[in-house]
Amino acid sequence: MAQDQKKTVGGNKPRPGNPPGGNQGQSAKDRSRAQSRPVSGKAPAGRSGKATGANKTGGGGGGGNKPRPGGRPAAVPAKRTVSGAMLAWGAVGLVVVIIVVLVVVKTVSGNGATSSSHQAVLPASATLVKQVTTVPASVFDTVGTNIPPAFAGTQPIVISGQPPLTLNGKTPSMMYFGAEYCPFCAAERWSMVYWLSQFGTFKGLSEIKSSSTDVYPNTNSFTFYKTSYTSSVVDFAGFEILDRSQNKLMTASTLAQNLFTKYDTPPYTTQAAGFPFIDIGGLYVLYSTSFTPNILKNLSWDQIASKLSNPNDPVTMAIVGNANIMTAATCIATGDVPASVCSSSTIKAIEPALKALKTPKT
Repeated sequence: MAQDQKKTVGGNKPRPGNPPGGNQGQSAKDRSRAQSRPVSGKAPAGRSGKATGANKTGGGGGGGNKPRPGGRPAAVPAKRTVSGAMLAWGAVGLVVVIIVVLVVVKTVSGNGATSSSHQAVLPASATLVKQVTTVPASVFDTVGTNIPPAFAGTQPIVISGQPPLTLNGKTPSMMYFGAEYCPFCAAERWSMVYWLSQFGTFKGLSEIKSSSTDVYPNTNSFTFYKTSYTSSVVDFAGFEILDRSQNKLMTASTLAQNLFTKYDTPPYTTQAAGFPFIDIGGLYVLYSTSFTPNILKNLSWDQIASKLSNPNDPVTMAIVGNANIMTAATCIATGDVPASVCSSSTIKAIEPALKALKTPKT
């Protein structure tokens, strides 16, 4: 279950310990790019930063016109008096302004954020959530694992010697370790919401964008911050470690932190301590999204969701194809339970390839 964490002053720490993807001397933007793991061997091209600056205006010279010698001194204007009524109305106006400012601040920083820099998010509408979590079976089967080659990314890695992942006394369980600013996490969450909704139910999903200054800026997605998940088959814990501004947002459990430290490192991945990191039942791990975020560029939440009814749309093929792989991995972990999901011909066709994967040599 997602856990809340109060803001730690001076944020920008990727996690307790060494910062993923860089040292303390790096800028937040450099750490972001290092930590947001690309989906292929080629790192996304960097974006030039914006120049900032301020214009200063000098003050004018002192002194006005002096009266000529012998001339008449300038008349001194009479002092104005302010009535008590005007003072009272002025005070009332000031109070109204203060109240309005407070309301605006509350609206922007609300939603239970533990950090004052946490970006305001909107609850995902019931219609949006339904479109993403109830993809038609015909779409599910037609897509299979057909992720468009131009947007293909990484596939699961099998791990060995790890006991089944157990959370809250429930085995198997799934775990996500990521951040709200991360564009690769943003893309992956679309598949994750659909994948996990086949085994349980999310509550409290909210909309959020990835960082505006990272690669694939402003990728629309969901956040697992302040969400809950219930299932009779599996459990899930989602940790958004940093917010959209890379300030500390949530604290991972000791188990999650240990798994992240142990498996988010070579030889399982070429880039250690990057986001996202997903553990599927202690059997498989994913180190990035299985498709590049660029496929979601300039698409709103509703536009992305509306595409999921068309199996031939590249966005659907990417999101559903990725979810199908994670669903098959979960069915392996659960012993093909529930049958309503795991008996699908599509899942049965994917499982042998996953079972044949070999653990990387350490």
